[in-house]
Amino acid sequence: MAEHTSSSITIEAAPADVMAVIADFARYPDWTGEVKEAEVLKTDDQGRAEQVRLVMDAGAIKDDQTLGYTWTGDHEVSWTLVKSQMLRSLDGSYLLKPAGAGATEVTYQLTVDVKIPMLGMIKRKAEKVIIDRALAGLKKRVETGK
Repeated sequence: MAEHTSSSITIEAAPADVMAVIADFARYPDWTGEVKEAEVLKTDDQGRAEQVRLVMDAGAIKDDQTLGYTWTGDHEVSWTLVKSQMLRSLDGSYLLKPAGAGATEVTYQLTVDVKIPMLGMIKRKAEKVIIDRALAGLKKRVETGK
């Protein structure tokens, strides 16, 4: 099994409010940094995204990719790569846990495998940067609306 990178952050909002921001793909370019375009291609019977096309620019990695999403209740979403120009695989998840009065602990886990050769150490560092930026952006978006 491939190694993964994960990190957690506490956001001063209820899990439902955090998940609402995570599920609002149209607004990803506003807060994620790396996502330049997001388009929901397919939804499930509850209206949640099942397939999303993302145009990414993460410095060394620029990509047009489609991800498949699986929603587990209201506290977890995971995704896997459907197609990509640059990546061989991409698996990730957000897990939300209540963290006291009105707060949520968000854990982001990510495993990326690129088609071009890359040292594992460099790949883990890139995953860490992506995760930390995403969590910081999510926290700011949920807590301030920006």
